[in-house]
Formats: sequence, structure tokens, C-alpha cells
Amino acid sequence: MSAQFPALIIVVPLLTAIVVNIAGWVRKSFCFPLALAALTVSFLSAIGLMGRVMAEGDVIYRMAGWDPPWGIALHIDHLNGIILILISLVAILNMIAYRRAVADQLTNRLGAFYSLYLLFVIGLMGIVITGDTFNLYVLLEISSLSGYALLGMGGGRATLSSLQYLFLGTIGASFYLLGIGYLYIVTGSLNMADIAGILPTLESVSVIKVSFILCIVGLFIKMALFPLHTWLPNAYSHAPNPAASLIAPLTTKVMIYVMIRLILTVYQPDFTFIQMEIAELVQWVAVIAIVAGSVLAYKQNKLKRMLAYIIVVEVGYMVGGFWLGNAAGMTGAVLHILNDAMMTLCVFLAAGAVMSRVQFDKFEHLQGLFAKMPFTMIAFVVGALSIIGVPPTCGFFSKWYLISGGINAGHYAFVAALIISSLVNVLLFFRVIEIGYFEPFNTHNGHNHHPKPPMQEASLDMLVPLMITAGLLIAMGIYAHSLVTRFIEPAVLPSLLGSL
Repeated sequence: MSAQFPALIIVVPLLTAIVVNIAGWVRKSFCFPLALAALTVSFLSAIGLMGRVMAEGDVIYRMAGWDPPWGIALHIDHLNGIILILISLVAILNMIAYRRAVADQLTNRLGAFYSLYLLFVIGLMGIVITGDTFNLYVLLEISSLSGYALLGMGGGRATLSSLQYLFLGTIGASFYLLGIGYLYIVTGSLNMADIAGILPTLESVSVIKVSFILCIVGLFIKMALFPLHTWLPNAYSHAPNPAASLIAPLTTKVMIYVMIRLILTVYQPDFTFIQMEIAELVQWVAVIAIVAGSVLAYKQNKLKRMLAYIIVVEVGYMVGGFWLGNAAGMTGAVLHILNDAMMTLCVFLAAGAVMSRVQFDKFEHLQGLFAKMPFTMIAFVVGALSIIGVPPTCGFFSKWYLISGGINAGHYAFVAALIISSLVNVLLFFRVIEIGYFEPFNTHNGHNHHPKPPMQEASLDMLVPLMITAGLLIAMGIYAHSLVTRFIEPAVLPSLLGSL
């Protein structure tokens, strides 16, 4: 059974997506348990696969027993094994949290929603484990198309924002496909391992450079690296909360993973950091992204929109850290992928819980929230502290590695940008906390001798996943060293030692 884990991760949710769509017409109450059961199978399979990787080394699975290039090969190692667990865990927590909201708001589209939800997760998990560059493109489109539909389900401006995302996302995917096309012309292969073996023997370096640039630019658009981020704030702030809380923590992080996979596995670090001679340029773009994203986030007066711009900042962290090209920077970038996915899930779930009670997310509507929704706001504060980088939350440790990488590389502008953005995050989140705790000032918000307003906490099925997520932010911080030594260093260091 364990030998089939790589196939189960994708096949079970794929078949369930069809069944769920039918159930949406026949018996709507079956949609949620079916979708949850499928994701649980994926989650347990991902844990089992990670155990195999740690015990036996990399797992290579050939779908239907066919060898590449005719068959599809799935490759699981320390890096994508842990990200598979992350994707399935985020998807499960978010699905449970919004079960009631989805049933209330999307009554007539339950089957479509859960079917698209599963297709989106399948696409991301397929992207992570595929060993084929073209299949990666196909899976990229599966996740993107289902993501556009999920974001557009909000109606109104959500539809227009989703259309803008579709246009820019298609441009990004086209860049990637064109780059893979050039790569296929010179190598005659689409398999990542084959390409990695062929590229060092080729003399057509200029074609390889063009293919690399096209792929990376496409991924920069997909991950919303500033100034290619314009689709992200509208898409996430106008989307329905169940979709935004799923897509915001995962999409940009998986695109950053793809960039890392291409550089470590296909093009190799020595080609990327020595022959391409663009690492310095990308680092400066990341610095600008961090500073500009922080300024734009500070100018917002809506919670979800502020959080969306913080994602733009975090993308700058991870891209800049990885392109430093040293072990500390790369380790920090990979660790921040894990941390940022959980941090984003936590604050978006908290925002969704708040909006389930007050309907709006303008700062002026957040007054008195600590008295009305104490548990939700405690979880929000934990998420905020982690994004700021306060120990023992996980955000502190990935920032520590990123700053160490910047110092080791002598890139003090990157270090300064990280510190400045952390200080801006303090202002951003403490502004929200101040409004929620102290305002309205005329009633002292229930403090002193004034009676407290009645508690209007979020529903239990939303609150439990939120508190679990907040607890994981602390647990991941406490066990950050184990995450790095057991999962991240075995994935990053061999590639660096073998190339640079």
C-alpha cells in the first residue's frame, strides 16, 4: 500500500472531485465529508511518503509503471515531501473552518465549490511532486484555472479581479511554457533529471539562458514579485473568504518552490548564480519589493487588503533570501515557505472569522473586537507576532536565517529591508490591535467600570482550526531547528556543495 502513496495523493482527490460534483446535484450534504475524506487520504499519504524518504532516501514513482519520457515520473525528496504535508494540512484546516460559511453562502454551488477546491489542491500537489517540466505546466494550469473560478465565486468586484488574475496568470504561464519549449529544443527531453544531466554537455548556452529567463519571469508573475504583483491585492481582498484563505497561503509559496526546484534540480546552482550573472539584480528587486510592499500595506485601511500586501512583502523575503546563493539564505527561504503558509492561513482565517460577525473588514469596523471575539483575536495576535518575527513564533527563526544569509553575502541592503519591514509590520498590526482593544474610546470598550459588550465569538468549527493554526505557529518555532536539520538542509546543502 505504501508503494502507491505518490499516486494516492493525486488520484483519490481527482476521482473525488468528480463524485463531489455529482453529489452537489443529488445530495449536497455529501459534498463536505467526501472532499474532507479525500484530502485526509492525501495528508496521510504525504506523511507516509515523508517517512519513506527519511528512511530510504528519494522516492521515484512511475505512473502505471511506464518509464519517462512516455510515462509520468513523480519524484519525492526531503524538500517536496514536507511541502506536500503543508499543502494538504492547510487545505484540510481551511475546509473545516469554512464548512458552515460555504454551506450558507454557496448553497446552490456546493458541488462546484468543493470540486474546484479539490482540483486546486491536486494541481498544487502535482506541481510539487512531478519530475517532468511539461506536466508541471499542465498542473500549473489546473491549479490556476480552478483558482480563478474559486476567487470569482464572490461575485461583484471579485469577478473582475479574478479576470485580471486570469490575464496576468496566463501571461506568466505562457512565459514558463515558452521557456520549457526552448529547453526541449536543445535537450530533446522534458524530464527534469534528464535535462539536468544533458545541460552541462551543451554548447548552446545562449538558448539555455533564454529559456531560464523566460521560466523565471513567468514564475515571478505567478508568485506576484513586485512590480509584477498587481493581480494579487484585488484578487485576494475581493474573493470569498473560503477561497482567499486557501489560495493566499499556498499559491505564491508553491510558485517559489517551483523556482527553487528548477534552480536546484534542473539548471543547477552554478549556472544560476555564476553563469547567469543576474543574482545581484534579483536581490535588489527583492529589496525593492520588501520596501514598496511595506509602504503599500501601511496605506491600506482594510484588513484583508493589508494582509494581501504583506504577502507581496513576504515574497520579497523568500526570493531575496534564496537568490543570496548561500546556505543560510536558501535555508531561510525554504523555512519561510513553510512558516509563511501557516502565518498567512492564521491571519486570513482570523480575518474571515471577524467578517463572519461584523461583515466588513474596514479598520473602523474592528472596534471592540477583543471583547466580542477574544479567542479569534488571540489567534490573530499570534499570527501577527509571527509575521513580525517575535520569538518563539516560527517567523522569528526564518527571518534569523534570512538575515544571517544577507550578512554572510555582504548584502546589507537586504538585511536593512528585512528589519525595516519588520518594524512596519509592528505598526501595521499594532494599529489593528489598538483599534480592536481600546476603541471606541468614549466607552473605553468595556474597560474600567464600563460593562463589557456581549461575546460574539466565531462558530466552534471555525474557531478550532484557527486555534490549531495559531498553536502550530508556536510549535513550528519551538521545533524550527529540527525542521531545518531533518528536512531542509538535506534538500538544500547537497545541491550547493555539489555545484558552488
